[in-house]
Amino acid sequence: MYKLMLIEDDTELSALIQENLERYGYTVVQPENFLNIENEFTRIKPDLVLLDINLPYYDGYYLCRAFRKQSNVPILIISARNQELDQIMAIELGADDYITKPFTSEMLQSKVKATTRRVYGEYAAKGQNLTCVGQLCIDADTLVLTFHEKKINLSKNEFKLMKKLIDNKNSFVSREELIEEVWDSITFVEDNTLTVNMTRIKHILSELGFDDVIKSKRGVGYMFHYSNSTRGSQC
Repeated sequence: MYKLMLIEDDTELSALIQENLERYGYTVVQPENFLNIENEFTRIKPDLVLLDINLPYYDGYYLCRAFRKQSNVPILIISARNQELDQIMAIELGADDYITKPFTSEMLQSKVKATTRRVYGEYAAKGQNLTCVGQLCIDADTLVLTFHEKKINLSKNEFKLMKKLIDNKNSFVSREELIEEVWDSITFVEDNTLTVNMTRIKHILSELGFDDVIKSKRGVGYMFHYSNSTRGSQC
């Protein structure tokens, strides 16, 4: 079973989370010293990280960025902060999902199960290699988006969303389809989780010079709009 690293300084809550997840067969490891969490992360080599934002010494945003520099391990943020800006920041720093406190044990277990299944299990991307539209390509093996000489690392969520949109370019994909593509089920996904991820994708494409290629229509969904006249800034 998978090894989870739980980084939560509320001892009562962390003990409850550990007990609940271990019932489902997960191995849950907690840091011994919040001053040396980065070293413990390297030592533990977890399959998934559950990360609070409000921590002593270093906040969760700093740690999320630090973990992402050395690993693509999935990171689930667990936080009482419920503002959209907090979720956007977490996603931009490389988090895979954001769970708002308070949450039920069923919600947490469902998120962990869906994430591990998506990353390591039957839904993990394997052998798909490159998906391209024009000179814009995403690599399923490295999760890298390239346009000419410029490369941007994608999170697994960003990769799956972008591939789904590119595979259906010039056609709208419903919010429900996109949510199920990434999170497997719409039941436990907060309404603005997809919006936060799509905002991040628009920002990434804008960095490559592709402005306004992601179209959205209320009640319909999102579309990757591409034609022969579509150009990035480095064409």
